[in-house]
Amino acid sequence: MTTRSYLILHGWQNRRPKDHWQHWLADRLTELGHHVTYPQLPDPGDPDLEVWLTELARHLDDLPAGAQRIVLAHSASAVLWLHAAARGLPGLGGVDRVLLVAPPSASVLVRHPEVAEFAPPVLDFTLPGPTRLVAGDDDPCCPEGARAAFGDPLGIPTDLIPGAAHLDLDAGYGSWPAVLEWCLEPSVRISATPTPTR
Repeated sequence: MTTRSYLILHGWQNRRPKDHWQHWLADRLTELGHHVTYPQLPDPGDPDLEVWLTELARHLDDLPAGAQRIVLAHSASAVLWLHAAARGLPGLGGVDRVLLVAPPSASVLVRHPEVAEFAPPVLDFTLPGPTRLVAGDDDPCCPEGARAAFGDPLGIPTDLIPGAAHLDLDAGYGSWPAVLEWCLEPSVRISATPTPTR
Protein backbone atom coordinates (compact mmCIF):
# COMPACT_ATOMS: atom_id res chain seq x y z
CA MET A 1 0.00 0.00 0.00
CA THR A 2 1.26 3.48 -0.87
CA THR A 3 1.98 5.46 2.28
CA ARG A 4 -0.18 8.56 2.42
CA SER A 5 -0.51 11.38 4.91
CA TYR A 6 -3.72 13.39 5.03
CA LEU A 7 -4.32 16.85 6.49
CA ILE A 8 -8.04 17.59 6.93
CA LEU A 9 -8.98 21.21 7.65
CA HIS A 10 -12.39 22.33 8.89
CA GLY A 11 -14.25 25.59 8.38
CA TRP A 12 -15.90 28.39 10.29
CA GLN A 13 -17.92 27.42 13.39
CA ASN A 14 -16.81 23.81 13.03
CA ARG A 15 -15.74 22.06 16.21
CA ARG A 16 -15.25 18.70 14.50
CA PRO A 17 -18.60 17.06 15.35
CA LYS A 18 -18.33 13.29 15.15
CA ASP A 19 -21.11 13.01 12.54
CA HIS A 20 -19.49 15.42 10.06
CA TRP A 21 -18.04 13.88 6.88
CA GLN A 22 -14.55 15.10 7.81
CA HIS A 23 -14.63 13.19 11.11
CA TRP A 24 -16.02 10.14 9.30
CA LEU A 25 -13.28 10.42 6.66
CA ALA A 26 -10.51 10.78 9.23
CA ASP A 27 -11.72 7.61 10.96
CA ARG A 28 -11.93 5.62 7.70
CA LEU A 29 -8.48 6.66 6.51
CA THR A 30 -6.98 5.87 9.90
CA GLU A 31 -8.61 2.43 9.83
CA LEU A 32 -6.94 1.86 6.44
CA GLY A 33 -3.54 2.54 7.98
CA HIS A 34 -2.90 6.05 6.71
CA HIS A 35 -1.49 8.91 8.75
CA VAL A 36 -4.25 11.47 9.38
CA THR A 37 -4.06 14.92 10.95
CA TYR A 38 -7.44 16.48 11.70
CA PRO A 39 -6.70 19.44 13.98
CA GLN A 40 -9.07 21.70 15.82
CA LEU A 41 -8.10 25.13 14.56
CA PRO A 42 -8.18 27.98 17.10
CA ASP A 43 -11.38 29.94 17.77
CA PRO A 44 -13.51 28.44 14.98
CA GLY A 45 -16.38 30.79 15.81
CA ASP A 46 -14.23 33.91 15.40
CA PRO A 47 -11.12 32.81 13.49
CA ASP A 48 -8.08 34.95 12.85
CA LEU A 49 -6.65 34.55 9.36
CA GLU A 50 -3.05 35.08 10.43
CA VAL A 51 -3.37 32.56 13.26
CA TRP A 52 -4.91 29.98 10.93
CA LEU A 53 -2.16 30.55 8.36
CA THR A 54 0.42 29.94 11.08
CA GLU A 55 -1.40 26.77 12.13
CA LEU A 56 -1.56 25.60 8.51
CA ALA A 57 2.20 26.09 8.09
CA ARG A 58 2.85 24.19 11.33
CA HIS A 59 0.66 21.24 10.39
CA LEU A 60 2.19 21.03 6.91
CA ASP A 61 5.64 21.01 8.46
CA ASP A 62 4.61 18.22 10.82
CA LEU A 63 3.43 15.86 8.06
CA PRO A 64 5.65 12.76 7.92
CA ALA A 65 8.44 12.77 5.37
CA GLY A 66 8.43 10.14 2.64
CA ALA A 67 4.65 9.88 2.29
CA GLN A 68 2.27 11.32 -0.26
CA ARG A 69 0.85 14.50 1.26
CA ILE A 70 -2.82 15.19 0.62
CA VAL A 71 -4.86 18.13 1.92
CA LEU A 72 -8.64 18.37 2.15
CA ALA A 73 -9.98 21.79 3.11
CA HIS A 74 -13.64 22.62 3.67
CA SER A 75 -15.36 25.99 3.65
CA ALA A 76 -13.28 28.73 5.33
CA SER A 77 -10.21 26.47 5.21
CA ALA A 78 -10.60 26.19 1.44
CA VAL A 79 -10.16 29.96 1.16
CA LEU A 80 -7.45 29.74 3.83
CA TRP A 81 -5.56 27.54 1.37
CA LEU A 82 -6.01 30.16 -1.35
CA HIS A 83 -4.59 32.87 0.92
CA ALA A 84 -1.64 30.61 1.68
CA ALA A 85 -1.04 29.99 -2.02
CA ALA A 86 -1.34 33.68 -2.87
CA ARG A 87 1.32 34.47 -0.24
CA GLY A 88 3.60 31.59 -1.21
CA LEU A 89 3.40 30.04 2.24
CA PRO A 90 6.33 27.65 2.77
CA GLY A 91 5.39 23.99 2.65
CA LEU A 92 2.63 24.18 0.06
CA GLY A 93 4.92 22.96 -2.68
CA GLY A 94 5.48 19.71 -0.82
CA VAL A 95 1.81 18.77 -1.05
CA ASP A 96 0.97 16.17 -3.70
CA ARG A 97 -2.69 17.06 -4.18
CA VAL A 98 -5.45 19.17 -2.68
CA LEU A 99 -9.23 19.00 -2.52
CA LEU A 100 -11.03 22.29 -1.93
CA VAL A 101 -14.57 21.66 -0.69
CA ALA A 102 -17.31 24.31 -0.82
CA PRO A 103 -15.24 27.50 -0.58
CA PRO A 104 -17.44 30.46 0.36
CA SER A 105 -17.34 33.50 -1.89
CA ALA A 106 -16.32 37.02 -0.94
CA SER A 107 -19.89 38.30 -1.21
CA VAL A 108 -20.88 36.00 1.65
CA LEU A 109 -17.78 36.26 3.83
CA VAL A 110 -17.72 40.05 3.91
CA ARG A 111 -21.23 40.07 5.41
CA HIS A 112 -19.92 38.32 8.53
CA PRO A 113 -17.38 40.31 10.58
CA GLU A 114 -15.99 37.13 12.14
CA VAL A 115 -14.74 35.86 8.76
CA ALA A 116 -14.65 38.97 6.56
CA GLU A 117 -10.83 38.85 6.42
CA PHE A 118 -11.07 35.37 4.90
CA ALA A 119 -12.61 36.80 1.72
CA PRO A 120 -10.59 35.20 -1.08
CA PRO A 121 -7.55 37.01 -2.47
CA VAL A 122 -7.41 38.06 -6.09
CA LEU A 123 -7.13 34.78 -8.00
CA ASP A 124 -4.21 35.81 -10.19
CA PHE A 125 -1.76 33.15 -8.99
CA THR A 126 -1.01 29.56 -9.87
CA LEU A 127 -1.78 26.91 -7.29
CA PRO A 128 1.36 25.03 -6.23
CA GLY A 129 0.12 21.52 -7.05
CA PRO A 130 -2.73 19.41 -8.44
CA THR A 131 -5.95 20.78 -7.01
CA ARG A 132 -9.58 19.75 -7.40
CA LEU A 133 -12.69 21.67 -6.38
CA VAL A 134 -15.98 20.14 -5.29
CA ALA A 135 -19.10 22.06 -4.31
CA GLY A 136 -22.85 21.91 -4.29
CA ASP A 137 -24.51 23.49 -7.31
CA ASP A 138 -26.77 25.38 -4.89
CA ASP A 139 -24.32 26.38 -2.15
CA PRO A 140 -25.81 29.34 -0.26
CA CYS A 141 -22.28 30.27 0.78
CA CYS A 142 -21.27 30.78 -2.87
CA PRO A 143 -24.28 32.16 -4.76
CA GLU A 144 -22.08 33.01 -7.77
CA GLY A 145 -21.39 29.31 -8.24
CA ALA A 146 -18.13 27.60 -7.32
CA ARG A 147 -17.03 27.00 -10.90
CA ALA A 148 -17.47 30.67 -11.86
CA ALA A 149 -16.05 32.05 -8.61
CA PHE A 150 -13.12 29.66 -8.17
CA GLY A 151 -12.82 26.81 -10.66
CA ASP A 152 -12.57 28.80 -13.88
CA PRO A 153 -10.35 31.63 -12.55
CA LEU A 154 -7.94 29.10 -11.02
CA GLY A 155 -8.13 26.71 -13.97
CA ILE A 156 -8.84 23.67 -11.80
CA PRO A 157 -11.18 20.72 -12.38
CA THR A 158 -14.51 21.22 -10.64
CA ASP A 159 -17.15 18.73 -9.58
CA LEU A 160 -20.58 20.20 -8.89
CA ILE A 161 -22.95 18.01 -6.90
CA PRO A 162 -26.66 18.69 -7.47
CA GLY A 163 -28.54 19.79 -4.38
CA ALA A 164 -25.54 19.37 -2.05
CA ALA A 165 -25.68 22.92 -0.63
CA HIS A 166 -22.60 23.60 1.56
CA LEU A 167 -21.56 19.95 1.82
CA ASP A 168 -22.00 19.95 5.58
CA LEU A 169 -24.10 18.18 8.17
CA ASP A 170 -27.11 20.39 7.41
CA ALA A 171 -26.95 19.10 3.84
CA GLY A 172 -26.79 15.48 5.03
CA TYR A 173 -23.06 15.00 4.59
CA GLY A 174 -22.08 12.65 7.38
CA SER A 175 -20.53 9.62 5.72
CA TRP A 176 -19.34 10.47 2.19
CA PRO A 177 -17.94 7.46 0.33
CA ALA A 178 -17.13 9.43 -2.82
CA VAL A 179 -14.59 11.64 -1.06
CA LEU A 180 -12.97 8.57 0.48
CA GLU A 181 -12.67 7.12 -3.03
CA TRP A 182 -10.93 10.31 -4.22
CA CYS A 183 -8.53 10.13 -1.29
CA LEU A 184 -7.48 6.66 -2.42
CA GLU A 185 -7.66 7.28 -6.18
CA PRO A 186 -7.22 10.88 -7.42
CA SER A 187 -8.77 10.26 -10.84
CA VAL A 188 -12.18 9.72 -9.23
CA ARG A 189 -14.72 12.46 -9.93
CA ILE A 190 -16.58 13.40 -6.77
CA SER A 191 -20.13 13.30 -8.00
CA ALA A 192 -21.82 10.70 -5.81
CA THR A 193 -24.23 11.64 -3.08
CA PRO A 194 -23.54 10.47 0.46
CA THR A 195 -25.09 7.53 2.17
CA PRO A 196 -27.57 8.55 4.87
CA THR A 197 -26.05 9.44 8.22
CA ARG A 198 -26.80 6.74 10.78
